[in-house]
Amino acid sequence: MSEEITQSNFSKYGLYTVNENLELTLPDTLIKFERIGENAFSYFRQDSEGKIIEKMIPSKSDELKIELAPIRPLNYPARRTGYVFLKFDKEIYLGQNSAASIFVHCPIEIGIFLIHDSKPESLDWVTCNPINSRFGLYGSPDTGTLCKYAEVSLATDFSDSVPYVEGVMKIVIENNLESGQTVSKVIFPITDNSLYYEDSKSILDGIKVTLKKRAVVSIADVQTDVLSTDWMKSPTWEASTSNTPMEMGLE
Repeated sequence: MSEEITQSNFSKYGLYTVNENLELTLPDTLIKFERIGENAFSYFRQDSEGKIIEKMIPSKSDELKIELAPIRPLNYPARRTGYVFLKFDKEIYLGQNSAASIFVHCPIEIGIFLIHDSKPESLDWVTCNPINSRFGLYGSPDTGTLCKYAEVSLATDFSDSVPYVEGVMKIVIENNLESGQTVSKVIFPITDNSLYYEDSKSILDGIKVTLKKRAVVSIADVQTDVLSTDWMKSPTWEASTSNTPMEMGLE
């Protein structure tokens, strides 16, 4: 799938100006803007499932400015949670009092924004990978945390993202326990993580996972690790949280 997407001539992320009409193509997705009057444009989108969305956009000027950008994977099939559950395809083993840095693929969606006075306004969003968009529950059925669930593979570095489908995230894991530990998943509120893009690739703010003792219980403390990059930062689709740490139990 990644090879096919990479070699195809799809639209790149970034800013666009619509004077008369504009057509954007994504994997199995078509987006069109068209002038329909002196102060109005139409919006048309047909997604990978064949669903069609049409909107009319009044405009005070004779052009539209839009931005196509990767966003957090929280909207499909429905907006139910701000948490993500990433299940690694390979377990990570850390000896006692050791640390490791890894890169993992993380699912994304794509947002379409209108730019008014340099401020982005959300117009629409799409997913180019609906088959693998699903929910998962972390914890017990009664008190567990509902998450967007994804089985993800390790990446080589930040350049290893899958265009339009997965970004790359860096995860730093520190084992402060006095015994070796195996990590196979991470759960965190992704609303704390910003996304960044360049051409058709995307990366996300990382997370830091600290394995430690709290009283007599071993836990994993997960916090956002803000990325330093010159890639373009995506607009925010939904409100962020207050950078609240997430605690996971160790199995």
